[in-house]
Amino acid sequence: MNPPCIVSAFRKSSYSGGAVNDCVEVARTSDGGRAVRDSKCSASAVQHCSPGAWTAFLRAVRADTFTR
Repeated sequence: MNPPCIVSAFRKSSYSGGAVNDCVEVARTSDGGRAVRDSKCSASAVQHCSPGAWTAFLRAVRADTFTR
C-alpha cells in the first residue's frame, strides 16, 4: 500500500523557536492526515499519520498526556 501524497510544504512547529534544531516538520497529506519528518535530516524517512491518528495525537498533546 502506498502512503498518501504530501500536498503542502513541510513546516516547522512554532514552538521550536529560532535557534532550536531538535524538532520535527509537518506537512498535510492527500487523505487529510499528516506527514512528519526530522528537521535536521529532511532527506530521511517520513512518518505518515492517518487523520484519526493525527487527531488523537493532538488531543493527547493538548491534554498534557506526555511526560518529559
